Amino acid sequence: MRIATWNVNSVRTRLEQIQAWLQQERPEVLCLQETKVADELFPHQAFGELGYGSAISGQKAYNGVAILSRLPLEDVQIGFAALLPGQVQAERLGEQKRVISALVDGLRVLNLYVPNGSALSSDKYQYKLEWLDCLGQYLSIQAQQGDPLCMVGDFNIGPEARDLHDPQRLTGGIMASEAERQALATALDNRFSDAFRLFEAESGHWSWWDYRSGAWDRDRGWRIDHIYLCQELVACATGCQIHKHTRGNEQPSDHAPVVVNLAWPPEEEDDEDGEG
Repeated sequence: MRIATWNVNSVRTRLEQIQAWLQQERPEVLCLQETKVADELFPHQAFGELGYGSAISGQKAYNGVAILSRLPLEDVQIGFAALLPGQVQAERLGEQKRVISALVDGLRVLNLYVPNGSALSSDKYQYKLEWLDCLGQYLSIQAQQGDPLCMVGDFNIGPEARDLHDPQRLTGGIMASEAERQALATALDNRFSDAFRLFEAESGHWSWWDYRSGAWDRDRGWRIDHIYLCQELVACATGCQIHKHTRGNEQPSDHAPVVVNLAWPPEEEDDEDGEG
């Protein structure tokens, strides 16, 4: 099974690019962030013609997440409140559409669009830290459900120096502050592994290039789009790639897709005695 994540920065603006990529790559699952469209205007038909069903949580002009799948999408859950019902924090954070999950062939795919935070002095930064705290609570409940979990999305955090094109200058600022990194690590709670880092230890691999300052032409990027695997799925991972070339499209998203390859479902071992 191939599971991909892509912040498309408007699903309708980038629709033809997404369709072309799906036709070429044919992942079983593609998770989208920043769809920027109200639910009633989401292009279900365009993806359905390619064989993809869709589960969505959107809002006009901002945020928005979706899961496209060639396999049945079951038990779709939207927002933190799906697992934290009645919690005031979860309900309030759910006003921005950033969280959706579904069961796909026996594993749960969780798609996230983590707040950017804007600046260390901004109220949006405090919102981001609160959001990550709620994510940790959500993941603790999710762990009790027992489903193997693949968590993907735009995390708006470069976890380490090797994830930044200029760590000396950028470390400590927004998306690379100690508080953000620690909040993410606390939410992960040693339960997940970064799929890309299972296969590539070196720096120089980016998933996002700012539209400004010639970042793409100068290859001055960040790795902020991640795929995290629970330990059961780590054993199934056979590769993880960033599809950098999409950033060179005409009128591209500022992010590139990231794809993990999983040997899932795992093959059952033969019973040597021929029983059971």
